Amino acid sequence: MRSSIFGNLDAQQLPAGFALENGKMLRVQLPHEVLAKQGSMVAFQGQMDFDYEGSGGIGKLFKKAVTGEGASLMRVRGEGLLYLADNADDIHLFFLENEGLTVNGRNLLAFQPQLTWDIQRVQGAGVAAGGLFNTTVTGTGWVAVTTHGTPVLLDAARMPTYADGQSAVCWSTALQVGVNRTMKVGALIGRGSGEAMQLAFRGQGFVLVQASEGAPVVSAS
Repeated sequence: MRSSIFGNLDAQQLPAGFALENGKMLRVQLPHEVLAKQGSMVAFQGQMDFDYEGSGGIGKLFKKAVTGEGASLMRVRGEGLLYLADNADDIHLFFLENEGLTVNGRNLLAFQPQLTWDIQRVQGAGVAAGGLFNTTVTGTGWVAVTTHGTPVLLDAARMPTYADGQSAVCWSTALQVGVNRTMKVGALIGRGSGEAMQLAFRGQGFVLVQASEGAPVVSAS
């Protein structure tokens, strides 16, 4: 796997398609199709059609409805240059080479259509546990993910690694992933830390963690 976050992404040695216009904007070169987060287009040059892709089939639609995971997608066809962004979040590129990447659905910005994807449950997490379903993308091609702030890249092979389920942006599919619960008696009487559950990662691979638990929810006045 090659990525801008690893520092080993040499665009001249990889198929054309995705490039960073800047740290917060993705440039996609068509005529090839691309699947992107619905509403992420900020500009384009050339001729393009935008079609609602939904969740990619009945099975995925059902999983999305049950779990809340998976961004609504659009399929873009045409010729020219497409520019994508999401709330001015930082963008990071991955080029998969017959391998997989697990991504938090709300951090998935765009990927090439030859890649396959599905919504999967984290081992040990029940349906009622929010934020513990994620989107797995596999195959060969480009994937773009977003992070809220500058992320940290953790090597899970060095030692057991834990991350908040909303802060973990993406990770290697080769990792063993489970749930770590740290509930204490004090939490039952309102004296908990607020950090009672984390994702636990073990094995050979990486975890990309953003500097946020996600965009704040604005309450209605």
